[in-house]
Amino acid sequence: MAKRERVVRMSVEQPLWRALTGYRVLTMIYAVLLFAFGRERYERPWIAVAYLAVMCVWTLATLPRVANAASCTKRFLGADLTVALVGILLTPLADAHAQSVDGPTLPSIWTAGSVLAYAIKGGWRWAGVASSLVAVANIVERGHTSRDTLHNVLLVWVASIAIGYVVEVARASERTLARALEIEAATRERERLARDIHDSVLQVLAMVQRRGTALGGEAAELGRMAGEQEVALRTLVAGGLARPSLVSEDESEGAVVRVVEVEDDPPYGAGDTPVDLRLLLAPRAGARTTLSEPGAPVLLPPPAARELAAAVGAALDNVRVHAGEDAQAWILVEDWPDEVIVTVRDDGPGIPEGRLAQAEGEGRMGVALSIRGRLRDLGGTAELISVPGQGTEVELKVPRGKAGQGR
Repeated sequence: MAKRERVVRMSVEQPLWRALTGYRVLTMIYAVLLFAFGRERYERPWIAVAYLAVMCVWTLATLPRVANAASCTKRFLGADLTVALVGILLTPLADAHAQSVDGPTLPSIWTAGSVLAYAIKGGWRWAGVASSLVAVANIVERGHTSRDTLHNVLLVWVASIAIGYVVEVARASERTLARALEIEAATRERERLARDIHDSVLQVLAMVQRRGTALGGEAAELGRMAGEQEVALRTLVAGGLARPSLVSEDESEGAVVRVVEVEDDPPYGAGDTPVDLRLLLAPRAGARTTLSEPGAPVLLPPPAARELAAAVGAALDNVRVHAGEDAQAWILVEDWPDEVIVTVRDDGPGIPEGRLAQAEGEGRMGVALSIRGRLRDLGGTAELISVPGQGTEVELKVPRGKAGQGR
């Protein structure tokens, strides 16, 4: 099956990644300047210089990693947080007075960039884990829990979790918007197809029906068939049974609306995807056959839907053969939680008592095999009620629990 795909991406979190990229660069510069202006208080400045050099190289080299969610992998997040934690724990070695004076750590506020990456990538839960690790490292580095330390830890913890929660809400909003766009696009496409069909096919069929009826003879039969196809096509278009042409996904980069144009589509009902019974019964509607169905899809496993539709077709064939071409027929579809019921009724002369048993004895097994046999294989039942002079009613019931057992 050939497909042409056009992907439209929507990601409200993408600006957050760009902001995070700028934040990491600015806080890297801030950490370097903070050391440069206070280097005289460092007993081992070479440790600070070595770490800051590694941090600067790491920050600049990994800028593409924080450009989007796809590039920001779990392995990178772990390595990035490790760089931040090592910088915090190295601070007392470079500055012996760091534990007695609540001064900045070597990475300073650059550490918050690592935590924010967790928040944007994985939401508030990831942010909570990362900020908790930073909190533990800060307490170990200080050696005690001072007020300033607790203040800074709590600030990072609350801010990162809040941003993570906002990102999760944004992703949910994107998925909702994608589904809304999908429904809107499918509706517009269905309306366009309905207009095209009405302006071409339906008008031609109506004209054939009128001219055929006027000419009579074989042309009248052709007109009758054209009229039945017109009614069936109108039912299909008006019922809104067109399948949507869009699907929405939620990739790591945000919501995705994928426009799929399918060519050479396989027969409907192939595979294991549930089938809408209404689609299989819609062609049965015509000038003398009325189809009444729910407004929602009646989903059944493909084998069960095909067998049930075939049983309905067999019942309609019996109407045409035994009730005459002028008989009216009605199809009623009922969708219940535990079963699906399809009733076929006509206004023919009815079946005389004992006629079905006589037909089976003569080898004509239409009702026994084409209708009751199919329903029996599905685990369902077929009940036939007929009163001479008042028509015939065939009630087909298929339990949902056994619906997948059809051939």
